[in-house]
Amino acid sequence: MAQGHKFQDLEETGEALVALINSSQTEKLRRMKDEHRVLFDQHIETKRILTQILREEAQIEESVGQRLLNMEEEKKQREKELKSLEEQLRQCIAKSQITDSELHFLKGELESLRNTEHELETLQSEVDEDTTEVIPSAVFQFEDVLITHEHIIRMHYGADLATPINIDTSMRSRSDVSDQLWGFVNTDW
Repeated sequence: MAQGHKFQDLEETGEALVALINSSQTEKLRRMKDEHRVLFDQHIETKRILTQILREEAQIEESVGQRLLNMEEEKKQREKELKSLEEQLRQCIAKSQITDSELHFLKGELESLRNTEHELETLQSEVDEDTTEVIPSAVFQFEDVLITHEHIIRMHYGADLATPINIDTSMRSRSDVSDQLWGFVNTDW
């Protein structure tokens, strides 16, 4: 619409010039020339301002576009970090469950070992009672007892001599250990 007015203004100016030339009025011609110059200068200034506005708008669009790309890249990076953290959390939960399971198993093993230790203490007290017996012509005693889960260490005092006992129970069956211990008992009566 503004362009249509400009052409109309130019057309009117052109008609006025033709009329002036026809009338040969130099003063009117000069005034029209000045008006035409002002109109041309306004057109150039408007074009310069419009070009500047368009350039600034393009810079703003580019800046906004770059910020949008940066934000999108940052969003992708944050999503990647979030997925990594979620995976680490899953691994930690799995490790925690395994650790809990192992802890539960070890508690059961500890309880079993305590029960076994209690049974061994009971058996030991029974054996201690049974090892000090009066057998015709001999008295047998076991003293200085040290029993671990893998070794039996004792001193056997027989009729003739004291014999140290050191049995590695981790390498032998219970039957072999029992046979070896009964081997200390003198059967000559």
